[in-house]
Amino acid sequence: MKPIYLLLLVLLLSGMNASAQNVPAVIHVNLEQTKGEMKPIWAWYGYDEPNFTYMKDGCKLLTELAALSPVPVYVRTHNLLTSGDGIPALKWGSTNIYTEDARGNAVYNYHITDSIFDTYIKRGMKPLAQIGFMPEALSIHPQPYQHHWKPGVDYGKIETGWAYPPKDYKKWEELIYQWVSHCIARYGKKEVESWYWEVWNEPNGAYWKGTTQEFYKLYDYAAAGVKRALPTAHVGGPDVTGGAEKWLGGFLKHCLTDTNYVTGKIGSPLDLVLFHAKGSPKVINDTVVMGIRQQLRDINGHFKEINSFAELKNIPIVIGESDPEGCAACGMATNPENAYRNGTMYSSYTAAALARIYDLKDMYNENLIGAVNWSFEFENQPWFAGYRDLATNGVDKPVLNIFRMLGMMKGERVTVISNRAYKLQTVLDSSIRGKQTDIGGLAAKDKKSATVLVWNYADKDKQSAGEPVSINIDGIPVETTSVNVTEYRIDETHSNSYTAWKNMGSPQQPTTKQIAILEKAGQLQTIGKPAQLKVKAGSVNINVSLPQQGVSLLVINYL
Repeated sequence: MKPIYLLLLVLLLSGMNASAQNVPAVIHVNLEQTKGEMKPIWAWYGYDEPNFTYMKDGCKLLTELAALSPVPVYVRTHNLLTSGDGIPALKWGSTNIYTEDARGNAVYNYHITDSIFDTYIKRGMKPLAQIGFMPEALSIHPQPYQHHWKPGVDYGKIETGWAYPPKDYKKWEELIYQWVSHCIARYGKKEVESWYWEVWNEPNGAYWKGTTQEFYKLYDYAAAGVKRALPTAHVGGPDVTGGAEKWLGGFLKHCLTDTNYVTGKIGSPLDLVLFHAKGSPKVINDTVVMGIRQQLRDINGHFKEINSFAELKNIPIVIGESDPEGCAACGMATNPENAYRNGTMYSSYTAAALARIYDLKDMYNENLIGAVNWSFEFENQPWFAGYRDLATNGVDKPVLNIFRMLGMMKGERVTVISNRAYKLQTVLDSSIRGKQTDIGGLAAKDKKSATVLVWNYADKDKQSAGEPVSINIDGIPVETTSVNVTEYRIDETHSNSYTAWKNMGSPQQPTTKQIAILEKAGQLQTIGKPAQLKVKAGSVNINVSLPQQGVSLLVINYL
């Protein structure tokens, strides 16, 4: 079929309702219509338990994350200032950076924080350094301090002494000043200038036991400490929970027009704005049904709030946690709605959500620089326990391969039209729950190549046989006569360690040989061998068969 006729067909089918049945999937990619840089907003990761960073499986995973990204990866973790012995637990970690002697004088110990940051820097990664939580010696309500939360226990049990305001804000500022100064001495001014510092986490929720005004004061003193040590440092906040647009607006107003608690002058330092966005999966009729709408609504609402401040035009924005739901440490044993995490549902959700995040970024013309995937690993936990993690016991899960795919997408984003992709407003209104699945694409072009990410997603966690998808690519340089096409795939039998583990009988103590098989199965795999296709008038057509919850990456190299 000639490209012009195929384009007309695509446009015709695009007008049909996405819930109509039996509509063949047709995707058109126009390499001549650019949409901006293929900015790797996905190359940001985070987790609650900082002490996993330098442990065996943590180091292995960080090495992989650094290797898959074309740019330095940013990492965010909680509990960098929390008091304790450095032994991790679920939703807990500590560095003991600050204690006081018998006279109340500050005692600084950077051993654990250095171990964490050293692990990043050694791999070319950079901290999104979270300034939190409150050291025991500074807390106005120090006891009880370390919590002993576990999955299934009331989430409020985590709210202990670390979540309270400081008894002395000047000591709090001095702690931050000393920490940043130490980092400059250890890593160099130029390196630390490339980091981001953000104050606290979800101060509008369980992570802050003070008032809103007390948080503003906490922020002002923390920012003052950062800037006193390094005036060129980037500091921001407040990493509010999803749906907290009014709270975010109040914080932004404080930074722009209120009296600074430290200086007595108008305004507080604000070099970036952060907020969270989470989906809402549920179990309906024994099937996990995702809530992609909620995550995207959170982003839409916060973008709209930030956009209402003309002074913040082009300010860097980071979605500090961008995930299908809220509790990474809640496994599927206590939270059956989290069963999506082991298989390909997590992969296809991530692809479909990320494409819409780019759409929202474009719609609001925001300077979105990062969307933190709050998934890491949980050291020495049962195999495939359903935590929101990228790897289990050192074996990569299917979702990690989405980031390997994204790492190959470089250059400029280009226009993609799909007759089977749900429109952004439809997803914001009613999620992806029609009679047909969402088959969409995200594409980029570089000087001598193009990449097309294609997914077959629906909120309902169901599998299906492969569905034919026709991908037409126009705008290939006229001098190109043929291309090599490689298809990478994530589905039930490709790039899927979970299927391999189940086929072994789901062993909780796999042998060395079995672990080697699982590690191989967890790597990104191709479908068949690369194919050489002829280019006609700058166009090429590629046909794939993609099952529900599957994802393909087509890498097209010009010959």
